Amino acid sequence: MTGSLHVPVLLAEVVAALAPKAGERYLDGTFGVGGYTRAILESADCTVLAVDRDPDAIARARTLAQEFNGRLIPLHGRFGEMDILAIAAGHEHVDGIALDLGVSSPQIDEAERGFSFRFDGPLDMRMDRSGPTAADVVNEASEKELADIIFHFGEERYARRVAKAIVTARTTTAIRRTGELADIVRRVVPSAPDRGIDPATRTFQGLRIHVNRELDELDHGLDAAERLLSPGGRLAVVSFHSLEDRRVKTFLRRRSGRTANPSRHTPDAIVGKREERQPTFTLTSTRPIGPTDAEIARNPRARSARLRVGHRTDAPAWTGQEAA
Repeated sequence: MTGSLHVPVLLAEVVAALAPKAGERYLDGTFGVGGYTRAILESADCTVLAVDRDPDAIARARTLAQEFNGRLIPLHGRFGEMDILAIAAGHEHVDGIALDLGVSSPQIDEAERGFSFRFDGPLDMRMDRSGPTAADVVNEASEKELADIIFHFGEERYARRVAKAIVTARTTTAIRRTGELADIVRRVVPSAPDRGIDPATRTFQGLRIHVNRELDELDHGLDAAERLLSPGGRLAVVSFHSLEDRRVKTFLRRRSGRTANPSRHTPDAIVGKREERQPTFTLTSTRPIGPTDAEIARNPRARSARLRVGHRTDAPAWTGQEAA
């Protein structure tokens, strides 16, 4: 089943942050259906490297590439390896990188992808269609493992209750459908009609993040972006929940030198092990950019979106322990 057309979130703000110029190269690390890529290509006579781990998204990128006469280069892979992918394609540096950390509408709205609690389908959730599925996790993980996944990645306060209900249900029959899992969760998580959030939302988020190792991928992607961006290059990252936004915020604060120095009484300071590191990014603001009321009215999925922007300096990328 296919739902509504995907609407890029904070599109104008992302393009403004990247400020595309003729002759420059940009990388869209989460191509999806190509909303950011198209807008970048239409705003200047530039080139865009389009990265996505989803084979369906890459097929869409190859179709879109026909409109832009060689200026769109599809690259199949994870954005955590964007520097490797770009270099293999002959591009050692780029002038701007866009990352949209949300799940694309085709993934959510196509029941067979198994991401959504709104449409019944196979309990899959894999972005690249490889490795264990959400069904494998739900049916094989221990109750404690499930509770940890749902609590830490889904930020679900009733995680233990949900995990217990899942383990109880699967003793009768394996849980293979999104509808089955959603019903189990809804029976034990109180609804909050005033918030407009389905009780299954956080559990599905937690499983999706776990199945796709999304937070690890984000950490790798931010490091790769630091290595790939040219001096003066711009990084624009749109996140949709606090787990992602916190990681992006922490990365940019550290790399811009805005984190507090350790006390002179800490062990590293006492023995003189701490090395000075040059900031690899500058920030025009420490506050994220959010959607306008008008955008939220047009596209409710934008309500939780946050955009953070960093500008690359000419300092070398952090490596090893200093980057951790």
